[in-house]
Amino acid sequence: MKKAIQDLYPDSLAHCYGCGRNNPAGHQLKTYLDGEQTIANFLPGEQYTALPGSVYGGLVASLLDCHGTGSAAAFVCQAESIPMTEAPIPVRCVTASLTVDFKAPVPMGKELTLTGKLISIEGRKIRVAMELSAGDALCATGEILAIRLREA
Repeated sequence: MKKAIQDLYPDSLAHCYGCGRNNPAGHQLKTYLDGEQTIANFLPGEQYTALPGSVYGGLVASLLDCHGTGSAAAFVCQAESIPMTEAPIPVRCVTASLTVDFKAPVPMGKELTLTGKLISIEGRKIRVAMELSAGDALCATGEILAIRLREA
């Protein structure tokens, strides 16, 4: 997949603060399908400081939220053989629940890597397990239950 899943959302559904391409004030997170997993990268700026040298936990949750719904959409496309090459794709997901477990402080000034792995697809419910790392350090894990919108 050469394009980020978020870049394939319909314009009417691309305003999310975390990942919407139509929200210039947002994070602009981009999730890519890479075989059986998804990947995204983000470099937090100083405005996301919690304690000196550490990233605010709310940003971590926000990144996992957007990476999770993007991953869910990508995994649905993969499962249903929907091409992810041109916008708009007919799949968009929203968060039903999100759990985040913080494993270590998230260091400021390091690029963060998020990965996602499909747990299950049951009808409109998609579960994805995620990890957020800074270099070799695992900083947070999460799981999302995403719901596929009826119409994208």
